[in-house]
Amino acid sequence: MTTVEIIPVRKKSDWKAFLKFPYHHYKDNPYWVPPLVSDQKVLLNPKKHPFYSHAEVQLFLAKRDGKTVGRIAAIIDHLHVKTHDEKVGLFGFFETIDDTDVSAALFEAARQWVQEKGMTHLRGPVNPSMNEDCGLLIDAFDDSPRLMMPYNPEYYPRHFEKHGFLKAQDLYAYYVNGTEPPPPKLARVAERIQKKEGLTIRFVDLKHYDEEVERIWQVYNKAWSKNWGFVPWTKDEFKHLGKHMKTALIPDLALIIEKDGVPIAFSVSIPDMNKALIKTNGRLFPTGLFKLLYHARKITWVRIVVLGVVHGFQGQGIDALLYLETWKNGVKRGLVNGEMSWILESNAMMNRAAKMLGGKIYKTYRIYQKPC
Repeated sequence: MTTVEIIPVRKKSDWKAFLKFPYHHYKDNPYWVPPLVSDQKVLLNPKKHPFYSHAEVQLFLAKRDGKTVGRIAAIIDHLHVKTHDEKVGLFGFFETIDDTDVSAALFEAARQWVQEKGMTHLRGPVNPSMNEDCGLLIDAFDDSPRLMMPYNPEYYPRHFEKHGFLKAQDLYAYYVNGTEPPPPKLARVAERIQKKEGLTIRFVDLKHYDEEVERIWQVYNKAWSKNWGFVPWTKDEFKHLGKHMKTALIPDLALIIEKDGVPIAFSVSIPDMNKALIKTNGRLFPTGLFKLLYHARKITWVRIVVLGVVHGFQGQGIDALLYLETWKNGVKRGLVNGEMSWILESNAMMNRAAKMLGGKIYKTYRIYQKPC
């Protein structure tokens, strides 16, 4: 068999090949949801995405007989290295045909690159960080992902393990059935904590959206600071995310809790637009926009994308108030299927809350690691 050639992406034609590979790779897979090409162009462009202000990235293509058969990005997130004081290089945007020679060559290219930068371990997949979509799906391959969650073929975990990667952390996705009434305990806890602490819960104010995004950013970085793998969002990154999410945001599913006028918790839930995006092939024009609008009317799924409670208020049941309000408002809109994702396996408090809601783990995503 012809040998695998690894090409560092430097030319525009190679960058385009890197961008387009998944759309060819998954063309016969009924579960993969093609991301919007326009969004991927920004995400992979160091001049346009704020992540690259604190990171170095090298893209690689795998080719055989001149044909692209795989891709990977090697990543040094200097903010991660500084935050955790660990020399961990990252990798992401991994795709390969089912050929372990190809995946071996891709992993080796990423390993060598991060090692040359002084890293001692290689961890991933992250695309391009834990603050974007991340993790390798290791089960439930016969279901499309919810919005802003990854998908991959069933053979990928086998490739990772064959090449010496071990589990670093699992990320859980819980399913919650909204056709049933909320658990009575949830309502009791929510009512008790609201009265005890004198909390106010409100919707995100879209008329003052930029200011709201900044408030949420501050709560997020405080709330998540002790989580495994956490890297603080920069203000520019969070503003970029807020701008990206605004078109899909529904105010009564984006909640802020305040105490004495100061935000201490928030949650953001988004209807699963993947149910519509899967029909567009990654492009809104010329017909994708009409398909998106048509299929968006049939969405019954909602994903709790992020939830945070600042330290000092965690473990008191404030999250129950957010869950209950999201449950009630989502069901009113016909969003009767919920996904809570992702939740770190090591986050005992969040896993306990998910189970209190009646949630069941129905998908698992894995972050892998190996020494360089």
